[in-house]
Amino acid sequence: MTSAERRFPDVDPPVEPGLEPYWEAATEGRLVLSRCAEDGAALWPPRPFCPRHASAGVRWEPAGGGAEVYSYTVVHRGEGAFAAVAPYVLAYVQLDEGPRMLTNLVTSDGRPATEASIGQRVVARFEQQGKLPVLRFTQSH
Repeated sequence: MTSAERRFPDVDPPVEPGLEPYWEAATEGRLVLSRCAEDGAALWPPRPFCPRHASAGVRWEPAGGGAEVYSYTVVHRGEGAFAAVAPYVLAYVQLDEGPRMLTNLVTSDGRPATEASIGQRVVARFEQQGKLPVLRFTQSH
């Protein structure tokens, strides 16, 4: 497989009840976060309740999509369907709104990134793969 052909495999994330606002926004290419109604903390992964307060009181708010690479590794030997895609970057990114998330970095044309750096600015992007869009991040310009 040439680098021009490398693409992440289709994945179908599990859809849990109460996450409809997240998936509706994702389908439109927008990132939304659930926030605790008690203290305003942004929650990740998205959920219809606050785990700290055991409360169903959350509100859904748009997120800017900007983030910074907090930590990363370059995977050279992926597992399963991801083996054919290696090498690729698996990174923790910290959203400007606060939460950290585990994600893949992609190039501007959607191919798996092979390089990253701590502190690198990235931006959210949804890619339609499988039945639902998948959240990944690309270098911001």
